[in-house]
Amino acid sequence: MTKTLLAAHYPVVVVGGGQAGLSASWHLTRQGIEHVIFEKHSIAHTWKTQRWDAFCLVTPNWQCQLPDFPYPGGDPHGFMVKDDIVAYVEEFARRIDAPVRQGVAVLRISRSHDVFHLETSVGKTTADAIILAVSAYHVPNVPRIAERLPQDLAQIHSSQYRNSGQLPEGAVMVVGSGQSGCQIAEDLHLAGRQVHLVTGSAPRCPRFYRGRDAVDWLSDLGQYDLPVEQHSLKEQVRKNANHYLTGRDGGRDIDLRQFAKDGMKLYGRLTDISNDGMHFKDDLVKNLDAADAVYNGICALIDRHIEAAGIDAPVGAHYQSVWQPDSQLEILDAIAAGITSIIWSTGFRSDWSFVELPIFDGSGYPAHRRGITSMQGVYVLGMPWLWTWGSGRFLGVGKDAEYVVAHLAEQRGISATPALKEAV
Repeated sequence: MTKTLLAAHYPVVVVGGGQAGLSASWHLTRQGIEHVIFEKHSIAHTWKTQRWDAFCLVTPNWQCQLPDFPYPGGDPHGFMVKDDIVAYVEEFARRIDAPVRQGVAVLRISRSHDVFHLETSVGKTTADAIILAVSAYHVPNVPRIAERLPQDLAQIHSSQYRNSGQLPEGAVMVVGSGQSGCQIAEDLHLAGRQVHLVTGSAPRCPRFYRGRDAVDWLSDLGQYDLPVEQHSLKEQVRKNANHYLTGRDGGRDIDLRQFAKDGMKLYGRLTDISNDGMHFKDDLVKNLDAADAVYNGICALIDRHIEAAGIDAPVGAHYQSVWQPDSQLEILDAIAAGITSIIWSTGFRSDWSFVELPIFDGSGYPAHRRGITSMQGVYVLGMPWLWTWGSGRFLGVGKDAEYVVAHLAEQRGISATPALKEAV
C-alpha cells in the first residue's frame, strides 16, 4: 500500500480509500476484476483527521458489517471510539490486501474514445470504468456570514475540533444542532465550558427504549433496508439531517432541554450578523418541539411493532419536556456574553469539479440509481441514502458495493451475482 508509478491503464479505478472504496475492492477481487484504489491521503483518513478526541459511533458496533468482516470485538451493543474505528477499517484493508495507492490524488477525470482519462498527483493513466467512492462530504462549509464576526473571536469548523483544551478560555458558541454539533456541545458541556448552541431543524432519536437500543428496534422494522424509492420523501430524504443522539459512555439520549436546564444557552437559527450582534430566528421552541415530536414518533412506531408482534417488552415512556424557554433571545453581542470562540457545525459541501463527465443533475448531484449513473462505466458509492438509510454507514455500504460491482461485472461479460438479480 505504497505510492508507486502508475500503470498506463487499469480495468477499474476506485477513487477513495475509505470503507466504500475498500468494500468495492473486496467485491472486485471476488469477481476477478483487476483494479486499483487511489486514495489522496491515507486509509480511513477522514476518521483519523475530522473527528474529535472523544468521538464514537452513534450506531451500535454490530452494525459494522463490511464485506466478510463483521465487527470483530466483544461488545456488539457498544459504540467504538475513534481509534477503534480507524483500526477496524485499516484491518479490513489488510485482510483483503486492497491494492491501495495512498497519497495519490485524482485531479481530473474525463472521457474520450470510450476510455476514461485520469490525471493524478503522480501522473496520468486510463481506465475502462470508474467507481467514485468519495462520499458527498468534501469541503467544510463555513457560511460567509462568519466574516462579519469580530476578528478576535476564534473560529473553527467542526471537522477541526478535537477537545475543549484547543480553544481559548471563555464561553463557546456551537452553530448547528445536527449530530456533530450536539455531540460537540455535549463534549464542551462535560468539560465545564459555558456553551451557547444555535439550533436548527435536526431531529432526535431515543437511545434506549423498551429494553433495547432504538437502533435494534428500527433494524427489526426494516428501516435501514428501506429503499429510497419507497421512502415517503423519495430522493429528498438525502437532504435530511441525521437524528442526534450519542454512543458516549455506553450510549444515551441527547436532550437539549436538559442541557439548557443545566446552564447551556440555546438559540434559534442564526439569520444575520451586524454591528448590533448575532441575530437569531424566533424558532427555538419550534426546533425543540419538532425534534421531540420525531423522538416520540419513533417511540410510537416501536410501540406499534411490539404490540403487533406480541413481543414481551418493558413498558416505555414517551418523552416529556423538562424545560421551556422563558423567552427567545433574538440578538446577542458575543463579546459581551463572554464568547471567545465559535465552532461552525454547518456540514460540508460537495465538490465534484474534478469529474468532467455528464453524470450530474441540475443541483450538481450525481444522478444515479443505486450507484449506477447514466454514463456506462461510472459508479458512485458511500453517499448518504445512496439506496437505503444504511448506505452511508458500515451497515449498508458493502451491499451497495456488491450491487455496483455486479453491474460492472455484467457489463464486462461476467455473470451477474445474486445481489444484482435479487435487488429491488
